Amino acid sequence: MLVQLLYCSSAVSHTDRETIAEILQQSCRNNPRAGITGVLCFTERFFIQLLEGGRPQVNALYARLITDPRHSDVTLLHYSEIGERRYSGWVMGQVDLEKLNPATLLRYSASAAFDPYLMPGTTSLALVDELLLSASVVGGA
Repeated sequence: MLVQLLYCSSAVSHTDRETIAEILQQSCRNNPRAGITGVLCFTERFFIQLLEGGRPQVNALYARLITDPRHSDVTLLHYSEIGERRYSGWVMGQVDLEKLNPATLLRYSASAAFDPYLMPGTTSLALVDELLLSASVVGGA
């Protein structure tokens, strides 16, 4: 059974390119073995990550991510069973939300400043879907 999990978290310090590169390297190394695909969206302050795969594998990864010292306030936004993957082409794609057109964020939030804690899970999921459709997702394939 496939599941989809979306969570957000706060970076413990400003996220730099080295931290993102390290996260993506770990994902590209570990996710294929576990059959996990997804996308990581980030700013200097926040992460929002969508994971897809088998229920036991996604749940185990999420349990590990909760204890990752690079972020805090891990909050589950969405979890559901799915019939097929939406992000099957991405071992772990990435989106730098700092580079996103503010108008895109305004469609999904009250301000152009991204704060995933203020967005409903379904809205966050719709934002991630739009990023995929607009070819904003890069790398990690």
